[in-house]
Amino acid sequence: MNGRTRDTRTARDTRTARDTRTGTRDTGTHTRRTRTRARGALAALAAALLLGACTRNATSAPPGPAPSAASPLPATAPTPQGLLLTADFGADTVTFVDPERGAVASVPVGRAPYALAVGADGRAWVATAEGVAVVDTRTRVRVALIPHRTGTGPVTDGEYRGGGMGIALSPDGARAYVGVNVPGTTGVLEVIDTARREVTAVVPVGRRPFDVDVSADGAEVYVTGHDSFDVTVVAADSLRPRRIEVAPYGTEGGLGSWLKPHYAVVRPADGKLLLPFEGERLAVVDPRTGRTAIEPMTADTHQHGVAVTADGRLLMVGTGAVQPGDGRGPSLTVRSPGGAERVYALQGPHEGVAVSRDYTRDGYWNGNTVVDLDTGATRRLAAGARPLGIAVL
Repeated sequence: MNGRTRDTRTARDTRTARDTRTGTRDTGTHTRRTRTRARGALAALAAALLLGACTRNATSAPPGPAPSAASPLPATAPTPQGLLLTADFGADTVTFVDPERGAVASVPVGRAPYALAVGADGRAWVATAEGVAVVDTRTRVRVALIPHRTGTGPVTDGEYRGGGMGIALSPDGARAYVGVNVPGTTGVLEVIDTARREVTAVVPVGRRPFDVDVSADGAEVYVTGHDSFDVTVVAADSLRPRRIEVAPYGTEGGLGSWLKPHYAVVRPADGKLLLPFEGERLAVVDPRTGRTAIEPMTADTHQHGVAVTADGRLLMVGTGAVQPGDGRGPSLTVRSPGGAERVYALQGPHEGVAVSRDYTRDGYWNGNTVVDLDTGATRRLAAGARPLGIAVL
C-alpha cells in the first residue's frame, strides 16, 4: 500500500503452491502488476492475489445509478432510528443515510474523517485529521472536537495524511481508543476519557493504525498496523502494548509490499481476531498466545472491511483486482462459522461493511450498497463524499 518502489516477493502457501508477484506504486494508485501462479491440485486455495492502495483511481469504478435525491431532514427534527452514518473521507463531514432513499443530512466534523464509532448514548466518535469529533446523532450537531495529543504534522487530506484512523469504544462507553497515524514513523493509540472529553494516555503501536477493536470484556484493545504487518495488543488497565506479527505472505518488501493487514474483527465465539487477506487466506489470531492460524478463502479479491453478525457469520468486502483479469472483481463474502462461503459481486471497490440488514460502504463512488444476504440482490445509494467509516444508528 505504501510502496513507491518495485517489490517482488515469493509467498508459499501452507499447503503446496507458490506464487510470485511484482508490483509498483505511484502516488496512491496502481501502475503495474504482474503475477505468475503455480497450478496444482490445491492452486485454487493457494494463489496469492494483490495488495494495493486503499484508494483507487476514481475512473476505474463503474458509475453508480442516479437515484432520486432524498428529501433532507428538517434541522429541528430528531434523527430516525435505522439510518446509516458514514465518515466522508473526501470532505469534512459525516453523512446520515436513509437506507431506502439515500443521504438526508450532513454534519461538519473536521478534516478527512476516517472512521467512527457510535455509543449506546447516541454519540458518534469520529477520527479526523484534526482530532476526534463528537457528534450527537439525535440532534445532528457536533458537540466537541478533541485535538490529538500527538503531533502529526500539517493537517492534510489523502491516504497518507496524519491523524486519526481506526477508532473504537470500550463496552461501557467510558473510553474511546483512536489509532493515530504519524507520517514517516510508528503510530500511537490515544485513549480518550469520554466524560471529560480529553486524551488521557498515549501508547506506541504499529505504523498506520488502520483499525482498532476492543475485546468483548473491554480488557484488551487491538490495533492493526497496516505498514508494520502487525496487531498491537494493549491491556486496558496497564496500557502495556504487545506486538503480534500478522503476515501470512511474509514481510519481504516492507513498506513496498502489497500484502498487509487492513481491518480485523473480534470473533464472538472465542475472542480471536479475524483478518482476511486477498480473498485467499483468513488469518485467525489468538491474542492470548500470539499464534496465527491460516484458513483458506475463495473470493480472490483484495479485501478490506470486515464485520461479524450475531450468529457468527463473517462479512468481508473487496476492492477487486488491481488490473483487469488479475483476480476477481469487487465482492462481499459471507462466511459461515464452519468456513463455507458465499461471494456476491458488487459494483465498484468497497472499503467497509456494517451489520444490520447488511450495508456495505462503496469504496470509490460517493455512496453505499445495500445487500440482501438471502438473495444477494444489491441496491446502490448515492450519499456522502468518498465515505469510509460506517455505522448503523
